[in-house]
Amino acid sequence: MAEITAAATVKELRERTGAGMMDCKKALGETGGEMEAAIDWLRTKGLAAAAKKAGRTAAEGLVGVAVGGNRGAVVEVNSETDFVAKNEQFQEFVRTVAELALTGSGNVEGLAAASWPTGGTVQEKLTSNIATIGENQSLRRAAVMQVNDGVVVSYVHNAAAAGLGKIGVLVALESTGDKSKLEGLGKQLAMHIAAANPMALTGEELDPSLVDRERGIAMEKASESGKPVNIVEKMVEGAIAKFRKENALLSQLFVMDNKTKVEDVVKAEAKNAGAPIELKAYVRFQLGEGIEKKESDFAAEVAAASGVNKPQDKPEADAA
Repeated sequence: MAEITAAATVKELRERTGAGMMDCKKALGETGGEMEAAIDWLRTKGLAAAAKKAGRTAAEGLVGVAVGGNRGAVVEVNSETDFVAKNEQFQEFVRTVAELALTGSGNVEGLAAASWPTGGTVQEKLTSNIATIGENQSLRRAAVMQVNDGVVVSYVHNAAAAGLGKIGVLVALESTGDKSKLEGLGKQLAMHIAAANPMALTGEELDPSLVDRERGIAMEKASESGKPVNIVEKMVEGAIAKFRKENALLSQLFVMDNKTKVEDVVKAEAKNAGAPIELKAYVRFQLGEGIEKKESDFAAEVAAASGVNKPQDKPEADAA
């Protein structure tokens, strides 16, 4: 592993786990440099918090949201640098794509083929932007949600402009109650989701592979305690129950007071709205999550392109 890559990997592991540098180096050494395995190794040794920091951006661009009637849409459009995210042409593209997504199903291929307001398709407009802005861009993903009676509320964290930012959230509340009350509740819930990053609506809906992974970590930690098998099993089940509770939206503690469960907040607000409220669904997009950013030596690339050697690569002068 090249030195710069190793340094970057250690830095990423520290950011994602909060563990010390030497512990991160040891974890990577023990796991052959595999990031996810190193995280599990640190957690097994009690050296890393369970907090999910994998959302740290690994790509640039913008997340855009749009709401119309009883529907909401969120899209992610990536670029190579943050400079493009500040470009008005790029921002207008993302904003328009989010609005166009309102009439679709959340399918990226279908959205790319949708008609652009001034002619052509979304993909053709994107291709034109790449040529004029001079940087690669891609329409990465989209999601749409709808309610029969109620509201879909949007929220953008770290907003770069209206409806555009680094994190975009949609919340769908089904209810016949006061729409203004629902809007207020939806905004607070969306802010909670942006901050707490739940993995599913309920504990039962968590990805089974995530639960199995957590169970393996809990089993290894409990086994190291030296306690009897029956106690170890109870420790593991307790850890899994805690994992489900902390990572499912409805059972999380509401960030506004850090003591009331989200499901209880929704039930309480039903009295103010004048009708039962169902938190039907949510979606959260964080810019770049799940994308691995390629590490590069910009100085070396420029030098190579210009045919100039870096100082340490200069050949020694011929002997006189």
